[in-house]
Amino acid sequence: MNQRQAAARLRVVLGHLGQTSARTGVAYSTSRAVSPNSFHPPQFQYTQHNAVLSLEQRKFYEENGFLVIKSLVSDADIQRFRDQFERICRGEVKPEQMMIMRDVSIAKSEYIPSERMISKIQDFQEDKELFRYCTLPEILKYVECFTGPNIMAMHAMLINKPPDSGKKTSRHPLHQDLHYFPFRPSNKIVCAWTAMEHIDRNNGCLCVFPGTHKGYLKPHNYPQWEGGVNLMFYGIQDYDENSPRVHLVMEKGDTVFFHPLLIHGSGWNRTQGYRKAISCHFASADCHYIDVKGTSQEIVEREVMELVHRLYGIPKDTSLQVRLYEMKDL
Repeated sequence: MNQRQAAARLRVVLGHLGQTSARTGVAYSTSRAVSPNSFHPPQFQYTQHNAVLSLEQRKFYEENGFLVIKSLVSDADIQRFRDQFERICRGEVKPEQMMIMRDVSIAKSEYIPSERMISKIQDFQEDKELFRYCTLPEILKYVECFTGPNIMAMHAMLINKPPDSGKKTSRHPLHQDLHYFPFRPSNKIVCAWTAMEHIDRNNGCLCVFPGTHKGYLKPHNYPQWEGGVNLMFYGIQDYDENSPRVHLVMEKGDTVFFHPLLIHGSGWNRTQGYRKAISCHFASADCHYIDVKGTSQEIVEREVMELVHRLYGIPKDTSLQVRLYEMKDL
């Protein structure tokens, strides 16, 4: 892509993001869904035809690899997720197989069960309250636009980005989520990422590179950061620093859906508050596993199996198989 095309794309993206107010409606109106008989649709590669997305929304996702829907998740649901996270932090709830992570800047000697010590929880499928996020009808109706109707929840997270210690360890390097997933096709995978409060560049909003979902899976490795890097925070080594990028300023309940090849990351948290978001990666039940041996993803398999061996005693030579959690019929 030349610089003129890149600049034009960025103008389009920013124009779309600025069309709606911060709290009302959706990013692009869904009340005017286009009848399938009213136009001759182009060949879409990344979205499914249904009555949820407008033609404009489909074109936007096809071109850019992400789509923001405003005010999708209710304040009441967000509060329930927040309350359950705090119970987990206090040790009042201990779901099985859930992975609890903390920022690399926190010394082991400082650990006291509290919100301040936990930067992320992963694989909360055994926690009925948090897993409700993955079954919300308002989330699934959009997920189906990208995966089709047979939906599987693959990987769930609640991110609690801490105030940065000054070492910038709270940032997340630019990466592609497909690096972590040994299944294909990538076009039947989508992430739903919901802001649990106002998120902007001050507290570390998402930064996306529009259109990069049309590329390929790039090699990832740990960045050489002076302050240290968190476990599993792999980053792309050879991206174009001059590529257009968009910082997604979001309000509580806003949800972005994005493709697993979209290059994205997040900045460090410059505030004194904890920036929270909840997310889930979904995939079509028609997806299949691939053998990652000899690929750039082999490093993930090795590290994950070492981790689950330490936590659960699973043999290290076990091949990486992501657990599938079947959703109810839509």
